[in-house]
Amino acid sequence: MPDTFTGPPDAAAAAPPGPLTKAPGVFADLVGQDDAVATLRRAAAAAAAQLRQAAPGGEPAADPGAGMTHAWIFTGPPGSGRSLAARAFAAALQCAYGTGCGTCPGCHTTMAGTHADVRLVAPEGLSIGVGEMRALVLRAASTPSGGRWQVVIISDADRLTEAAGNALLKAVEEPPPRTVFLLCAPSTHPDDVSVTIRSRCRVVPLRQPAPEAVAEVLARRDGIAPDVARWAAAAAQGHVGRARRLAGDPQARSRRDAVLAVPRRLTGVGAAFDAASALIEAAEAEAAASVAELDEAEKAALQTALGAGGTGRGAAGALRGAQGQLKDLEKRQKSRATRAQRDALDRALVDLAGFYRDALVAALRAPVAPVHTDAAALAEAGAQKWHAEGALRRLEAVLECRAAIEANVKPRIAVEAMMLALWKG
Repeated sequence: MPDTFTGPPDAAAAAPPGPLTKAPGVFADLVGQDDAVATLRRAAAAAAAQLRQAAPGGEPAADPGAGMTHAWIFTGPPGSGRSLAARAFAAALQCAYGTGCGTCPGCHTTMAGTHADVRLVAPEGLSIGVGEMRALVLRAASTPSGGRWQVVIISDADRLTEAAGNALLKAVEEPPPRTVFLLCAPSTHPDDVSVTIRSRCRVVPLRQPAPEAVAEVLARRDGIAPDVARWAAAAAQGHVGRARRLAGDPQARSRRDAVLAVPRRLTGVGAAFDAASALIEAAEAEAAASVAELDEAEKAALQTALGAGGTGRGAAGALRGAQGQLKDLEKRQKSRATRAQRDALDRALVDLAGFYRDALVAALRAPVAPVHTDAAALAEAGAQKWHAEGALRRLEAVLECRAAIEANVKPRIAVEAMMLALWKG
């Protein structure tokens, strides 16, 4: 019979700087990525020199060694800042000084997401389809309205369907002269980015930022108390966005506490299935809350555009004819909700993996700081009961569950299998 684990006993805005500025600017919040920032700064300066060269009476050609090119891939683990790096680079390309000063209109509107020549593509559902990609490529071929660059940022490029990837490949192979493609993906592995697209892009690798760097930016930018920032940065395992949520959102902390209580709940088969149900339902509730407001706003806007509430001749008939568009919207919203559920569940699994990692570290007496400092006593108690082998098997069970869900195994089935494996050890 598996051992039952019950845990331990109770216990001010400045004027735009000139082109030679060294101020952080748009790259200020890219945590712990000094090498990548240096690469992007050089490329942005080379891009600005290209524009000056192309202007009437322009200057001599820019240094080709600066590395400006039309297609880039930003890689790195979750939380490393792939999308932030791409947006900051887009802002530097649109910067009036070519430095990413952070204060000129080009920088400001790009970082705010309102620049007319910067397009951000983020999958609302499980994938990015070919129709969306074709429309984007067509739009990106137009001349920049501001006279600088058309920039296309594809967040989660690893979710491109095969057809969407082929549509993007054609644009990357024969790019318009003033268009830059910025792709974000976990890696350049063929499972994430096709080999042909990879071969036409320059890669910017990002690393997991150190918790100390994350804590510093939370305290400096968000005004979070230093001790809370340090705790949140460690608990989030270097994920800046996750750390910010933990530091500022009581509900996020409550959900994390519930996840860390799972090991103590696994007292039998029934308890394992109950824990799986609780984890799935919590992820569903979190996802529903995150998309509900947006869903309602989209539906109301579409109904208004289609004539809902109208009383004129033909209004009722027009609304009946719009049912197809409403169904399409509902389909997209359902896909987005599924993605949100999986993202919420994955965050919970990362927290759980961090706990078993702490138990493994404690069992091995490794000189490594724990991820969950507030659950260190619980991890120590688990280490004494499971020893290193048992902690490692449980950690592997959580990681296998994440991989199974990524491979489209039904989340409930994957989580139930994981809970049984955690109980059995």
